[in-house]
Amino acid sequence: MKFPRPAGVLLASLLLVQLSPARAESAEALTISRERYAERLAGFWLGSCVANWTGLITEMDRVEAPFYTDADWGQPDQPNMWGGAGPADTIDFLLVRAGTAWGADDDTDIEYLYQSLMEASADPLLTGEQIRDGWLAHMWSDNFNQDGENFLWVSNERAYELMRTAGLVPPATSDPQHNPESEMIDAQLTTEFFGFFAPGRPVMARRLADLPIRTTASGEAQVIAEFYVTMYALAATMDDAAPLGPQLRAAATTARGVLPAGSVAADMYDFVWAAYQKNPDSAAWAATRDALYEEYQLGGRAGYVYAQPFDAPINFGASLVSLFYGDGDFKRTIQIGSLAGWDSDNPTATWGGLIGFVLGRDGVKRAMAAPDLSDSYRISRTRRGFPDHTPDGPGEDTFTLLAERGLTIVDRVVTRYLSGTVDEAANVWRIPAAPAQVSAQSSDER
Repeated sequence: MKFPRPAGVLLASLLLVQLSPARAESAEALTISRERYAERLAGFWLGSCVANWTGLITEMDRVEAPFYTDADWGQPDQPNMWGGAGPADTIDFLLVRAGTAWGADDDTDIEYLYQSLMEASADPLLTGEQIRDGWLAHMWSDNFNQDGENFLWVSNERAYELMRTAGLVPPATSDPQHNPESEMIDAQLTTEFFGFFAPGRPVMARRLADLPIRTTASGEAQVIAEFYVTMYALAATMDDAAPLGPQLRAAATTARGVLPAGSVAADMYDFVWAAYQKNPDSAAWAATRDALYEEYQLGGRAGYVYAQPFDAPINFGASLVSLFYGDGDFKRTIQIGSLAGWDSDNPTATWGGLIGFVLGRDGVKRAMAAPDLSDSYRISRTRRGFPDHTPDGPGEDTFTLLAERGLTIVDRVVTRYLSGTVDEAANVWRIPAAPAQVSAQSSDER
């Protein structure tokens, strides 16, 4: 089943005329410590990398029954659907220690690209031309990379080729008539972090993410990416000293309002949520995953037609399984996500990044009982043309430096679009209640 999306209407404008109660924000004014926010942004990058590289071990190992279960944790990794192996021989957490660097992967490297574009732009709302120029400057093409690998797949790959060979500019690169892969998972793993640049303000976060999302996504993939952006924006209001599971579920309930009635994503959310409410025991996750597979991939529930294990909807359903049953526990959420199946590194990295943000970098290290986790990042593993911020280090950047530069982007969003201020003496952002933020995006110049 396809839900209607009016042709030629930008999402930012669409949101204004179709605001559901969940979308019509009534949040109170916020005062946010910039120092603590930097620690949280570093936690996002670290948490994403822990989850990404752990999930890569099982990526595409199980795309149909029989799936992995908890009994497979700590056991030998099995071949993926192409017959290849993951980055480790055993299904377990993959950790990179100080003295070496986390390698870039598609769960972090395009976000890295987008952050670099926003750093260089006076206006954090990226244009299609800025996105196209950034992709062309920093993506490898198969002709340039001696290994013959550009670390782009499905819709990302197609969008890049449309920019490189057809001269298309986003959002034309996600138009289904040009990009038949536009309902794949790609936008989820490249855009959710835009939520962090509009702390506590999902409407503005979705505006920031709109063109980046529509660089590769349409239909179900688009609204699923908007769901994740909403979750990330709401993370700024979460308290790491309180139980995290209820806070994540409350944010998910709010983000559910972004999913249009009649969409597969909305039906999947309600299905997984109902199963979780019926039996919230952490051990029940595999039964819910199996039911998801049977109802949607095999049964075509809600009109879903399964195409590839990279589909946005089936991976969205799997991600919700890990979110709900993980109950805010960093390690357990990653573990379930890695075992859930399909494109297991991507949903896992999404929640690892979100929970890592709430915990902060030191909180991630405590959760993993690994105080020596590396802070270094090697973007050159998958992307080209970026400056080396750490010429004496094992990579080209650090999560600490990324977080510090990220603060300057939030500064611009707060002052330009949220009617807020940067109180330098107190080192905080002061953001007024949400109605001022909603009015700030009442028209879209694009």
